[in-house]
Amino acid sequence: MPLQPLILASSSVYRRELLSRLRLPFNCVSPSIDETALPGESPVATALRLALAKARAVATAHPQALIIGSDQVADLDGTPLGKPGDHANAARQLRAMRGRRVVFHTALCVLDAANGSYRLENVSTTVQMRDLSDAQIERYLQLEQPYDCAGSAKAESLGIALTEKITSDDPTALIGLPLITLVSLLQSVGCRLWDEAS
Repeated sequence: MPLQPLILASSSVYRRELLSRLRLPFNCVSPSIDETALPGESPVATALRLALAKARAVATAHPQALIIGSDQVADLDGTPLGKPGDHANAARQLRAMRGRRVVFHTALCVLDAANGSYRLENVSTTVQMRDLSDAQIERYLQLEQPYDCAGSAKAESLGIALTEKITSDDPTALIGLPLITLVSLLQSVGCRLWDEAS
């Protein structure tokens, strides 16, 4: 069990559901940060910077907590695809992605607010997208409305039908919180996920 209060720096229901699989007590706090990519910043650099920024934003109000920050940016040949925000942007993203390979960078930060130390990792997931028609894209968007998902692809739901193949070392990374990496990071800072003595 964590020795410090554990906080997920996110308002994402997807990340909250994933973290709950570890059966650790935790709270969610929504970080208030600007998620805009910096000029010339690579997609992976954006994801790493924002994961750390989210954790630090929450740390200011929770100085004794262990804080988990995560961010995901889709990478289409070096072009970042973040959360579309609306239907028109989502349609543009999916049309650009169809039939192509997209890399989803899911950055993860575990920050100890008590001393400011942190561990930061990126888990990349390569997705081969199906060559969908405009009509299929429109129907998907009407059904799913994935406007809060990087690259408009909600893989934990109907968005899985957009893909032909997924390659990753962590099957939960694409949904937004790479649990295999998170377990390693939590253990590295002394957080026990179960009582090894039992």
